[in-house]
Amino acid sequence: MVNTNLTLCGLPLDNPIIPASGTFGYGYEFAELYDINCLGTFSFKGTTREPRTGNAQPRIAEYAGGLLNAVGLQNPGVDAVIAKELPRLQTVFRKPVMANISGFSLDEYVEVCQKLDACPQVGWLEVNISCPNVHGGGMSFGTDPKAAAAVTRAVKDAVKKPVIVKLSPNVTDIASIARACEDAGADALSLINTLMGMRIDLRSRRPLLANRTGGMSGPGIFPLAVRMVWQVYEAVRIPIIGMGGVRTAEDVLELMLAGATAVQVGAANLVSPFACRDLVRQLPQAMEQYRIQNLNDIIGGAHHG
Repeated sequence: MVNTNLTLCGLPLDNPIIPASGTFGYGYEFAELYDINCLGTFSFKGTTREPRTGNAQPRIAEYAGGLLNAVGLQNPGVDAVIAKELPRLQTVFRKPVMANISGFSLDEYVEVCQKLDACPQVGWLEVNISCPNVHGGGMSFGTDPKAAAAVTRAVKDAVKKPVIVKLSPNVTDIASIARACEDAGADALSLINTLMGMRIDLRSRRPLLANRTGGMSGPGIFPLAVRMVWQVYEAVRIPIIGMGGVRTAEDVLELMLAGATAVQVGAANLVSPFACRDLVRQLPQAMEQYRIQNLNDIIGGAHHG
């Protein structure tokens, strides 16, 4: 028997498969299709202080290697999440859940994280620093080491639960951002978030997305994800959650060899709602095929060959 058990920031995972924020709602929608307790955990929809309606339509466009999305952090706001979404989730999910938090100022990050930190169901706080800083000229917190560190430090000072900082790939040197977050107290890192992309409609000669640009996800970005997880593993000593175009159990093992402790799955959930369930089932078979007895033994293994 192979062993898929892992530990992430002191909390146990039955396996490394984690549906990514924004592709799994608040979980209970998928619980109507299968028992979501088979998952390691999942990261719920990005949550902000105020309700957000998201961007104008169209928000989704395809490309040969996956999807572009510009949903725009649509969510009911943190108070509604705590009052309505989490109690509903509790009826179908028995494990700690990962709360994904977005903010447009340090104060917003801190306030939302504090509220979710107090929820017994929440095991980890995943802080999305790809948001624009409204007090910093609109530049993303995640593109500047000092801004990334400031968010990390502010949140860490305000909460008790593990803080996972979700990094943007839209940077020149992701390792320097990762080090800044680690130095500021991050308990773990997740990467990569989506890459900035655009499609143009040949008939209208205008961008396909109402927002003009959107986040690229899907299999086309997988090699970039592997490269960045590799670079960050070389730069830090805290755990990494790898993501970006994962479709197969072999992809999971590849990201773990690059340095990931666990793996998030995003766009694949939009192709098939059973994608993560199937990965959980397929992972032991892939481990046997590649003579892997224990997943803990392969984390960062490609660096030590």
